[in-house]
Amino acid sequence: MSDYLQKQINEIDKKIEEARQLASADPSMAEIAADEIKKLEEQKEALGETPEQSIGGNQSSNSLILEIRAAAGGDEAGLFAQDLARMYTKFAANNNWKVEELDKNEGGLGNLKEVTFKISGKDAYAKLQFESGVHRVQRVPKTESSGRIHTSTATVAVLPEVSATQVEINPKDLEFAAFRSGGHGGQNVNKVSTAVRIKHKPSALVVKSSSERSQAQNREIAMEILRSKLYQMEKENQSVQLGNLRQAQVGAGDRSEKIRTYNFPQDRVTDHRIPKSWGNINTIMDGGLGKIIESLKNLSSS
Repeated sequence: MSDYLQKQINEIDKKIEEARQLASADPSMAEIAADEIKKLEEQKEALGETPEQSIGGNQSSNSLILEIRAAAGGDEAGLFAQDLARMYTKFAANNNWKVEELDKNEGGLGNLKEVTFKISGKDAYAKLQFESGVHRVQRVPKTESSGRIHTSTATVAVLPEVSATQVEINPKDLEFAAFRSGGHGGQNVNKVSTAVRIKHKPSALVVKSSSERSQAQNREIAMEILRSKLYQMEKENQSVQLGNLRQAQVGAGDRSEKIRTYNFPQDRVTDHRIPKSWGNINTIMDGGLGKIIESLKNLSSS
């Protein structure tokens, strides 16, 4: 555990002891103090969780939802999002993980607006959890005749898959809609409204799935994505309240909110959280993320 987290836990322990002393000195304050102690103990438990514990155990850490979205930079951002999707699927293949495409929205010129994958395999979440954030690319687009370097971004979100028992969702809070998908899947996908969109009214979250041929299957997948997002949202709220910055924030996709830069002219990938750089960018984009992943894991455990 880092010194920063240990300091937070020590401060919570101090507040718990103060609340106990208050209850002992003034019985009329006992009920208020008990509520305060309960909240503080929950905060302490959340701070002490390991990545595996925070997503419900080792079984959950073997499955995750990966979302990639093009952000700033127009068509070039879409091309970069496509490159990131290829990088992560290649990395998954190198680790013998299963990859399922849950939803996809393509743009023009072969670029990608957004894509959602489910990745399952040994230590999948443990290895990919630190990939959440804004990824920035610097390169000369193929369509750039003057050789000018462009800067574009894409956002990555890594969400642990959670079971229905871990997140309670009131059916009355949901709005379902079926629509026709223009993606892969044959004639059934195009002629029948099998794709599903779900809105969670209290949080305003909207999720969708269009990968399967049946509406029931897509609805089940969309609910999986929604549970993961609601779970992650609650964890991030706890982190903000506790001042715990372990969880990466995706942000709005602005170029200034980067966690990593892929600089093609200089053949360099830099992770700004460590900070550290690696060469041979083409190998990294071809799924060679091992050294970067290990560096981030070692930093989090220090």
